[in-house]
Amino acid sequence: MARIAQTADLTDFQKEILSTVRQFVDKEIIPNAQELEHADEYPEQIVRGMSEMGLFGLTIPEEFGGLGESLLTYALVVEQIARGWMSVSGVINTHFIVAYLLMQHGTDEQKRRLLPKMATGQVRGAFSMSEPDVGSDVSGIKTRATTSDDGDSFAVSGQKMWLTNGGRSGVVATLVKDELGADSVYKNMTTFLIEKEPGFGETRPGLTIPGKLEKMGYKGVETTEMILDDVAVSADDVLGGPSQRGRGFYQMMDGVEVGRVNVAARACGISIRAFELAIAYAQQRKTFGKAIAEHQAIAFKLAEMATKVEAAHLMMVNAARLKDSGARNDVEAGMAKLLASEYCAEVTQESFRIHGGYGYSKEYEIERLMREAPFLLIGEGTSEIQKTIISRGLLRDYKA
Repeated sequence: MARIAQTADLTDFQKEILSTVRQFVDKEIIPNAQELEHADEYPEQIVRGMSEMGLFGLTIPEEFGGLGESLLTYALVVEQIARGWMSVSGVINTHFIVAYLLMQHGTDEQKRRLLPKMATGQVRGAFSMSEPDVGSDVSGIKTRATTSDDGDSFAVSGQKMWLTNGGRSGVVATLVKDELGADSVYKNMTTFLIEKEPGFGETRPGLTIPGKLEKMGYKGVETTEMILDDVAVSADDVLGGPSQRGRGFYQMMDGVEVGRVNVAARACGISIRAFELAIAYAQQRKTFGKAIAEHQAIAFKLAEMATKVEAAHLMMVNAARLKDSGARNDVEAGMAKLLASEYCAEVTQESFRIHGGYGYSKEYEIERLMREAPFLLIGEGTSEIQKTIISRGLLRDYKA
C-alpha cells in the first residue's frame, strides 16, 4: 500500500472492500486502460467485474439488495478506481447520485421499484441539470413540464446536455421548470425520474439520445445530449411524489454535494497515480550519472506532489464523514472539490514534466492523465463556483 493518502479509523469491512477494489484496479483496470481509452471503447468487462463485486449497490441499503455502505466508503472506492482509470469511476458516479436522491427523497414505491434493480446494475442512473446554454447558472434552464388540465400528467420538452451514462442509463433524474407560480425561480423547478430504454436514438416516445459527444479525455464512458419532445410523465414520476413539485432544485443540490465529494475523490485518485508514475520513473531515469530522484530539483517536486495528494485526500475524507454524520457539508465539499481538482492538475503536470519527452508519448500513462485531469476542474461546478459557495458559507457562519 502507498504511504500517502491513508485513511484512519476504517472498519474491517471497509478495509476488506478497499483491498478487493485495489487488487481489481491493479489487475483489471490499469493493464487495460491505455488501450481502451485510446480506442474510446466502453469497458464492458471491467464494468461487469464491478457489478459482480456489488459496487453498483455499494451505498444502497441492504433491504434493497445493496451493501448499505457510507459515502466515505464510496468515496474511497472511487479514489481507487480513478487511480486506475477515471472514466470507469464515471460509470458509477451519476448512478450513485441518482440512488442517493432516491434514498433521501424518493417515495416508498419509487425505492421499492428502482433501488433493487439499481443495486445489481440492471438499471443504471443518469443525472441531468445542464443544458446547451446553461451550466452553473441552473436558474436559466429552459426544459419545461407542461401540466395537463387534471394536473396528474405532464409533457416535458427541452434539451439536456452532458449526461454521463446517457446511453446506458435506464432512469434519468431530470430537473425541469414547472408551472407553479412560486415567488422564486428555484421553487418553480421539479425533478422527474424519467425512465427509458438503454441505448441511442428514440429510447421512449419523444425522448432521444442522439449519440456520444466527442471529448479530449474522459473517454470510454459515454457523454450525451438528451432531447425531450412532449415526453409524457405522471405526477408519480416526480422525485418524492406529487407533494415534492417545486422541490427539485433543492433535491438536486443535495445530490450535487455528494457529487462534489465524488469529484474530489476522483481527483485524488488521478493525483495518486500521477505521483506513483513520477516517483517510479524518477528512480529509473538517470542523468549526469545518477537517478533524477537524487537531484534536489526533482526530489523537491516529489515532496510537494505528495504533500498536495495528502492534503486533498484528507479534505475529501473530512467532507465525506461530515455528510455521513447528517450535517450539512456544502462548504467542506466545495473546499475538497476545489483543492483536490486544482492540486490534481498541478500534480499531474509535475509528473508530466518529470517524465520529460516521454510524457508526451502515448505509450506512457501520464499522457492520458494529462487529458483527464482538466475535466475535474469543470465537473460538478468550476473552481470559481466552488469559491462562490465557500465564500457564501463563510459569510453565513461569520456574519458580522
